[in-house]
Amino acid sequence: MLFTDRKEAGRRLGGAVRHLAPRDPVVLGLPRGGVPVAYEVARALGAPLDVIVVRKLGVPHHPELGFGAIGEGGARVISDDIVRHAGVRDEKRVAVERAEGAELRRRAGAYRAGRPRQPLTGRTVVVVDDGVATGATAGAACQVARAQGAAYVALAVPVAAPDAVARLRGAVDEVVCLSTPALFSAVGEWYRDFSQTSDEEVVALLGRSSGGGTAEAVDVDAGGVPLAGDLTLPPGAEAVVVFAHGSGSSRHSPRNRSVASALNGAGLGTLLFDLLTPGEEVYRANVFDIALLAGRLTDTTRWLGTLVPLPVGVFGASTGAAAALRAAAATDSRIRAVVSRGGRPDLAGADLSGVRAPTLLIVGGDDTTVVDLNRQAQAALHCENELATVPGATHLFEEPGALDRVSDLARDWFTAHLLPGDGQPAAQRGEF
Repeated sequence: MLFTDRKEAGRRLGGAVRHLAPRDPVVLGLPRGGVPVAYEVARALGAPLDVIVVRKLGVPHHPELGFGAIGEGGARVISDDIVRHAGVRDEKRVAVERAEGAELRRRAGAYRAGRPRQPLTGRTVVVVDDGVATGATAGAACQVARAQGAAYVALAVPVAAPDAVARLRGAVDEVVCLSTPALFSAVGEWYRDFSQTSDEEVVALLGRSSGGGTAEAVDVDAGGVPLAGDLTLPPGAEAVVVFAHGSGSSRHSPRNRSVASALNGAGLGTLLFDLLTPGEEVYRANVFDIALLAGRLTDTTRWLGTLVPLPVGVFGASTGAAAALRAAAATDSRIRAVVSRGGRPDLAGADLSGVRAPTLLIVGGDDTTVVDLNRQAQAALHCENELATVPGATHLFEEPGALDRVSDLARDWFTAHLLPGDGQPAAQRGEF
């Protein structure tokens, strides 16, 4: 059986595991290539999607030989026999676990972009990869899922080596495999397109699958320029927030997707899109061309109005914040509320005085230069506005809890100013 790509393989695999839907499963994709497959499986089951990040623990003097594996939440699977026969001393074992644990936490945090890990205790878990050659990684993932509390573990893959499947059947409750070709040498030979999956794609797929609706890939018409976007409309959405990313970023930004997920959870629609075409992005000057970015944003909000006639807010980051404010200053602007995260509103210049949309400026308390620039910009605004600082946060809000605070502030501001009725007062927004 030959698959066109991971997406098609995932759709086929999703049909083969539909019998698991009544079990209310959680789908776990092995990063990176397993996640596009797992995304389609999760859609077929109507199940939550997460990654399962595992790290093999290699014998120090023979690293290709694993004496165990670790997963998040302190999950450990250790082979005492290998530890004993390989002569792995306690201090060496601890050192390996410490190093692999640090890498595990880094990868898991990057992929989830601030979202919590799906709890597995007592749940049915479907572990998904794009294929299995030896079964070592998939087997370790299934063992880790069990160690994390899963009550029933199923492994689902499009293609696998027959001997690997035979070994894995004894380690899990169920194996679902669409094809076990006798002449198997590598997973990639069973795909027409087996191009590498990027970290950004993993983040984007996890963001789409998080609560509050399913993202739909759209072609934004920005004044005749086609731009790639992801539109999420939760059931009953009464407003949409457009994300204007900053310099060097894109619609795949983990930070913006984390905020978008929080907005979706509050019933707000979101549109994340690329302000520039791939050809334009290579010219650094374009990402600081505020007039160009603002024009694209204005055209996008007009296009969005023909597709979804709902109130529109804009969430801008870095130079995207200046573009949002300049677009909001236009006399025919559809923008009803603006939130800036670590933005450069000062780059909107004289247009600041023309903004009528209520504007919230969020900055990191330790991002001193940007704090000063935001204060100067705030003084030029004649609309309803607030400046909120997140204590201890730097420019990218990478500190624990900092991005969650941004999400809370943005959610409160948009719900108060975009949704019908009086909304909830946006109290306690930070240190003003």
